Amino acid sequence: MAVLLIRLAGPMQAWGVHSRFTVRDTGTEPSKSGVVGLLCAACGVSRSDTARIAELAALPMGVRADREGKLMRDFHTAGGGMWPGLRSYGVRRASGEPGETVTSERYYLADADFLVALEGPRPLLERLHAALASPVWPLYLGRKAFVPGEPVRLPDGLRDGDVPSVLRSYPWRKRPHDSDPERLRLVLECAADEGIARLDVPVSFEIGSRRYSLRYVRTAWVSTGELPRMEEV
Repeated sequence: MAVLLIRLAGPMQAWGVHSRFTVRDTGTEPSKSGVVGLLCAACGVSRSDTARIAELAALPMGVRADREGKLMRDFHTAGGGMWPGLRSYGVRRASGEPGETVTSERYYLADADFLVALEGPRPLLERLHAALASPVWPLYLGRKAFVPGEPVRLPDGLRDGDVPSVLRSYPWRKRPHDSDPERLRLVLECAADEGIARLDVPVSFEIGSRRYSLRYVRTAWVSTGELPRMEEV
């Protein structure tokens, strides 16, 4: 078995699991559905290809929060203005009635940096690693407006080992003007009696019939003093 490492860093990212309407949440680290969706975009996997989605969703995943980021909130409005010619517009209702202004609150993480690890057969991970170098469709960090601030693919991102050991040994990047945290948070998949439930394993991405199943995760920690350093310029 091998491990594929992915860097998810950018000015903004959001990994919502619960919300679909006026309040858009975000988790404190990348969700499994978000990571699998990103890999599907890189490989050109369609929303209806449940077999390929299941293959990727079955890979054990872990996350290391190299920089936690800051939780932020945006207030959005859609509709409520006037088109040229003084014709008002809004968001049309499901019934077909004329639309009106719709507001929403959208939460996201600012300036976060995550190291994601996926464990599986080396041939499959090699294909994913190659796809990240030349993705079929654009990659984004949870929402289409949130593009990566740097390459998602790590040149040395294919490693031997398992998810916990690789996350505990891969070099940590410290920005010159940041203070040193004593430890970094790890989120690791585990048995049902060892962690908390997350309803974020994708079964189908089809619009109108998205479906997810459960996984269980636990929180662990790694001391920054134990990690090799990779200074960020």
